[in-house]
Formats: sequence, C-alpha cells, structure tokens
Amino acid sequence: MLDHGAPPQSPQPSAGARLMRRKPVERLVAESGRGEGGSLRRSLGLWQLTMISIGATLGTGIFVVLGEAVPDAGPAVTLSFVIAGLTALFSALSYAELAGTIPVSGSSYSYAYATMGELIAWICGWCLILEYGVSVAAVAVGWGEYLNELLDGTIGVTIPAALSAPPGDGGIFNLPALLVVLLAMAFLLGGARESARANTIMVVVKIAALLLFCVIGVMGFRSGNYENFMPLGMAGVSAAGATLFFSYIGFDAASTAGEEAKNAQRDLPRAIMLSLLIVTALYVLVAAVAVGARPWQRFDGSEAALAGIMKEVTGDAFWGTLLAAGAVIAIASVVLTVLYGQTRILFAMSRDGLVPKAFSRVHAKTGTPRVNTVIVSLFCGVLAAAVPLGQLADATSIGTLFAFALVNVAVVVLRRTRPDMPRTFRLPLSPLLPALGFLFCVWMMSSLDVVTWVVFGIWMAVGLVLYFGYGYRRSRLATSGTS
Repeated sequence: MLDHGAPPQSPQPSAGARLMRRKPVERLVAESGRGEGGSLRRSLGLWQLTMISIGATLGTGIFVVLGEAVPDAGPAVTLSFVIAGLTALFSALSYAELAGTIPVSGSSYSYAYATMGELIAWICGWCLILEYGVSVAAVAVGWGEYLNELLDGTIGVTIPAALSAPPGDGGIFNLPALLVVLLAMAFLLGGARESARANTIMVVVKIAALLLFCVIGVMGFRSGNYENFMPLGMAGVSAAGATLFFSYIGFDAASTAGEEAKNAQRDLPRAIMLSLLIVTALYVLVAAVAVGARPWQRFDGSEAALAGIMKEVTGDAFWGTLLAAGAVIAIASVVLTVLYGQTRILFAMSRDGLVPKAFSRVHAKTGTPRVNTVIVSLFCGVLAAAVPLGQLADATSIGTLFAFALVNVAVVVLRRTRPDMPRTFRLPLSPLLPALGFLFCVWMMSSLDVVTWVVFGIWMAVGLVLYFGYGYRRSRLATSGTS
C-alpha cells in the first residue's frame, strides 16, 4: 500500500558525485582553527611566517643535495637551480593567490577540497604527506654527516658509521637523524609561537653561514672550472633540476600556518613570495661559488660538500668546522618547520574526517595538536634512521611536483567558479602563468627515474586504499549529507 503522506525522497548522489563533493570556501574558513577538543592560536605575523618558509626551504638543497646534483649537471648546476626556482615561482604565485583567498591550514589539500572535490583533495593531501613527512626524514639524514664534521673538528671524535648512516649507506641505524627529529618534536610541543621564535634564530644563523661560505669560497674561485659549462647536456641539467626541486620544498610552509597567522589574508601571500626570492638568490650564489672553487668532477655525492670546500680553500679545518656548525643549525630548522607543516596538513585532513580524529585533537595549554605531533615525529624519525637520502629526496620531489601541479589547476578553477570572491593577491596573466607552472611540474616529474615513479605509484595506490577504506565514508561531508 502506498503512503501518499510520505515526503518525496530526494535522489541519492551518484558515486562519482560523492567523489567530487566540494567543501565551500566559506565553510573551510568558518571551521578554521577548530580541532577535536580545542582551537589553534593565531600568534604569527609576517616576519614569523616568512621565517617559517625560509626555515623550511633554505639549507636543504645547498647543505645536503648539492653534492649529488653537481655530477648530473656539471657547472650548469646553477642553471638547474634557476629552472627549479622558476618551477617553484609559477607555483608560488598560485599558492600566494589561494593562501590569501582561503586562509586555512592544510595548504594545497584545502585548496583542492574547495575547487576540485574530495577525491582530488585526498590525493593532494596524500602527496603532501609524502612531501613533508619524507622530506623531514631526508633532511635529517644529511644532518648526521654535518654533525660528524662538527664533532671531528671540535673534539676529534665522530659517531661510528654503523650508528650514523642508514642501511644501504654503510650503516645499521642513523641515530643522529632520529635525534634531530625528536628535538624538533620537543620544540613543536611547546607551541607555535615558541617554535617560531627558535626557528627565527636558526634561520639567521644559517643565512650567515652561507654568506660566510661565499666570502671564503670566492678566494678559491677558478674561472677554468666553468670552461665546459654543460658537459652532460640539457638532459643532465633537467635531471639535476628535478633533484634540486627538493631544495625548494618548504616555501609553501607558510600556507600550512593559515589558521595561526594574525592576518592570514594579508601576510600569507607576502611571506610565500618573499621567502622564495631570498632562497633562490642564495641558492644560485652559493652554487656558483661552490663550482668555481671545486671542479665539478670532484663532487662525489657527499652531503657535506660545502664544509669540504671550505677546508680546501683555506687549508684550515677551522672554517670547515664553523660551516658544519652552521649546517647543523640550518638543517635542524628545516626539520622543525617542515615537521610543523606536516602536522598542520594532517590536522586539516583529520578535521574533515579523512584521517582519525586524534590528529586534530588540540592540547588545551599549548594550543598544539600534541598526539598528531608525536605520531608524525616518531614516524619521520624512524624513516630517517632507516632509509638512504637519495631515495628519500627523489620520492619527495615527485610528491611535491604533483601537489604543485594541482595547485596551478586549483587557482584557475576558483577563478572560473568564484570570480567575484575577494582576493588579497591576484597572480598576473592567468591562466597563462598557472598553465606554465603546471607544465613545468610535469616536465620535471618526467625527468625523474623509473624507480621513483614506481615508488610514487605504490604510494598513491596505498593512499587510495586508505581513502576508500576509511575517509570516503567517514568524511564530514559524507556524514553530514553534503554533496
């Protein structure tokens, strides 16, 4: 018997529609700062946000990856830095517009959620977990070699290879890498303002260390080292650029602090662009001096290449030791700020219901996601202690490039779907510049080796299994009935 008094049933959205469900910008902003059991605190100004981005970026490529990139490109490694920087710049312009328009935690994950739907947002967030989490581990691996340089130059002892290198690099367990991650965790648990203050001090120290290297390195500069500028052709330059893109990971870290910035819409775009310009200028300068002071054939993949050049130029171990001390501080600041970004991305994903609620639980006293920070730190620390640097760096680069490509798409989509939305920064020549950013990202991804693509494919497959097994049904959009 028909019940004519029953209200008509609204049609259920198709599976495809549920995968493309979007979270409106207004809802993202309204929910900003709120976690399970508390809220994040707005305590960061333009200076702190810029230092977070510089802290997350500057040092990684110069102190750690430069020695691996020079054998691929030769003296043209400076050009590789410029190409990687241009790729980052196009994406940075897109980040700057979206950060000023959608001032929330979660970075490109949140931007994708508002523009391209939940499945794409999950894929982007999963790439960011690869970008931030694995880059923390990669940078921590390089920290151990500089720590040994410092210990050798000061007290004449070093940590045994078995305890200072991961399996595959001649060791059993990289203890220093684990220790620097745990040290960063301790700072983060103290609160965003306190960790930002510590990071600012470390950023000033590492900029001073790099400028000192340039001053001393110029004394050993030999123009003959540049005679055969591109010995391995453009393919070598491109391959080195893809590896060195790892050096630019972190300029977007300020966008993960959208819910802890005092004036996010004004300060986030400025912090992103300012940090990228400072970092690129320093990278090119230091790379040019390094190759001028040491023939490119003598770069052997050592993570402590700059300290070695200082010793060669001066003939005095003191200067190499001093640079190693700067590198120890510099790399520690990268670990601190990138680890911060990772926790805030998971915070946003947890608040949306795509990962467990524990990741968005905020401690009442410090205003930080404490459980989130501990879990992420332990995971990254163990990863750093057990996996070689080269494999980590390339895996990080491909995840970052994929996420950046999506950001360039997102800014165009939001321009089309919400053209009248207030924007504190508008990137010029849209959609041309976002298209160039997208194409540069795809080009650099194609330069990475097959093994890196296989690892990336496995990572994405695992991510999709987790999404359909957990997030698809538990997301807040799903449970609230919003499509």
